[in-house]
Amino acid sequence: MSASTALMAAAEGGIIGDGRTGSYLALGAGLLGLAIGWAARARAGGRTGTARIGGVSAIAAGAAGTILAVLHAATAGGGPGTGNGLVGAILAIPLGLGAVLLGRRTLTRHHRAGRSPV
Repeated sequence: MSASTALMAAAEGGIIGDGRTGSYLALGAGLLGLAIGWAARARAGGRTGTARIGGVSAIAAGAAGTILAVLHAATAGGGPGTGNGLVGAILAIPLGLGAVLLGRRTLTRHHRAGRSPV
């Protein structure tokens, strides 16, 4: 199974569940990315090495959530209120983008504090 096939299956709800499963996955990934990014940003000024890892993890989780949300919104049949998860997918897009931006800001703050960017 290729990566694009797996993403399409996850966005459409996969084999399990109803049409909302894809939007729930996207919402979960976006919220997870925001939580990781927020925790890493709090540590970015300190001496711990977890800020860089947290920033990169927040970017990865946010990007995955955004991609899943866009795929689900593009493949959802019907409109809002039909039970296909379209509203959840639309709400997951800014959550994922917020996680990406928060992760990037964490990496920038980590770099300015004198750590190497690599």
